[in-house]
Amino acid sequence: MTGAVTENAVRQLVDFRVTPPEYRHWRIDVDGQVATLTMDVDEQGGLQPGYELKLNSYDLGVDIELYDAVQRLRFCHPEVRVVVLTSGKEKVFSAGANIRMLAAAEHGQKVNFCKFTNETRNGIEDATASSGQIYLAAINGTASGGGYELALACEHLMLIDDRSSAVSLPELPLLGVLPGTGGLTRVVDKRHVRRDLADYFATRPEGVAGRKAVQWRLVDETVPRAQWQRLVAERAAELTARSARPTDASGIELTPLAKTRGAASAAGGEIGYQYVTARLDRAAACVHIEVRGPDQAAPADPAAIQQQGAAFWPLAVTRELDDLILDLRTNEPELGSWLLRTRGDPGLVLGYDDLLLNNAGHWLVNEIVHYLKRTLKRLDVTSRSMIALIEPGSCFAGSLLELALAADRSFQLLGVFTEQDPAAEPATITIGGMNLGPLPMSNGLTRLQTRFFGNEDQLAEVIRHLGSPLLADQAEQLGLVTFAPDDIDWDDEVRIAVEERASFSPDALTGLEANYRFAGPETMETKIFGRLTAWQNWIFNRPNAAGPDGALRRFGTGQRADFDRKRV
Repeated sequence: MTGAVTENAVRQLVDFRVTPPEYRHWRIDVDGQVATLTMDVDEQGGLQPGYELKLNSYDLGVDIELYDAVQRLRFCHPEVRVVVLTSGKEKVFSAGANIRMLAAAEHGQKVNFCKFTNETRNGIEDATASSGQIYLAAINGTASGGGYELALACEHLMLIDDRSSAVSLPELPLLGVLPGTGGLTRVVDKRHVRRDLADYFATRPEGVAGRKAVQWRLVDETVPRAQWQRLVAERAAELTARSARPTDASGIELTPLAKTRGAASAAGGEIGYQYVTARLDRAAACVHIEVRGPDQAAPADPAAIQQQGAAFWPLAVTRELDDLILDLRTNEPELGSWLLRTRGDPGLVLGYDDLLLNNAGHWLVNEIVHYLKRTLKRLDVTSRSMIALIEPGSCFAGSLLELALAADRSFQLLGVFTEQDPAAEPATITIGGMNLGPLPMSNGLTRLQTRFFGNEDQLAEVIRHLGSPLLADQAEQLGLVTFAPDDIDWDDEVRIAVEERASFSPDALTGLEANYRFAGPETMETKIFGRLTAWQNWIFNRPNAAGPDGALRRFGTGQRADFDRKRV
């Protein structure tokens, strides 16, 4: 059953595949250049039993649908220039993340929920910034916590002025936690709310309404109820003029993603798609991931891309990789190391890259490239150790080289496996145009710039090899791979790396990787995933929030939380 929990021999699995007819919590209505995305949460539609999603509160299942809706608006509706995000409930926009769900969830589930929710909000902002599909928050009732954080992801915020509706971030005073889906960061970095006002706002559970909310920059305007429908429509019409979305393009269908997931066992199992396969190895606490390149040359022009639609290789492989990352992150938390391999013809990969680069102005090409960018960012912020294995027959070139550049370590075989296939061509990697700008990390830099941060001469030397297949000794000398063992040492070096990783503290590894992966400037995204998420992770695990007498547990009981008063 898509978009829901399914029974499995080992654990319940969350499926991130969903289609609009299956939505329980959202409605999409398209009227020319304006779409309305209405949040109308089914109270009995929780992803897990034990709580009701009252007051448009949400859980992971609600956000899975939202993520799908945002994707479909970008790919299926190029004519849509403005998305009005609003509520289908009377006098409530959204009460945010469901408190009962958070209180009952395991620590890892809470953290993973916040991470996915953050990524979905970032996707809304990316739609506005990269695709000209501008989001307008029509806050037609109170927006609390994550509900206000959802509105913060929009470009323009309208709050109904009915003497009761307000915006608030009440997590600290009511729950003993933080607004964990970017609220603190967006208030000061995006909305430019003064620090002292933001401090007051985040400690005031009832929030701020009316003229003060506008003065403090918490919203852009307030609107009397009698003028609400008219002014929302007017503002949406004004925003359409700012967009460069095409007026004559036809969208493509995001067809259901074909996926097989073998029955899990004590040993492992396999997850399979057309171009991506993951073999689960529970004994070694790792996943062997293989991404396959295209099996035919790139088409000649964007018209052919449109015709192929979701079957177009860069889009198909990105959708599969995106779903796999979410599946493994949510359903396989104990498999801490991901071993990344590719297989295919590097020349064909570079051919598809060139097609995308040469047609960057085409709306569908633009969407595909930004989707790949977002998926690679999702990989970057995943709390798993990643090791790239570059072997004969691999195609780590251009866009697929990004997988190796995202890895914490990389091994490229020097020569060939003489006993297995002595006639094979040695493994190479190839830098392409896709590595030089279109796929930035959350820090705003490419993975090459991040890799050689502060070493501009070395980066320039690497770029001089653009388009040239690099053997293991060349790649190691240039600093593009970590190690280049020969076939005698290959198995032992890889085995030791995996076993060593499995022996370390997962918590310490997560902190290590998150700090090393984002060299260079700090952005709103790196603050959210590096600073805010790390603090929320810690706070979620503290007795003051999650203990039996903590604020999350006692919320709604009439009892005050019993805090340990020591500052740590």
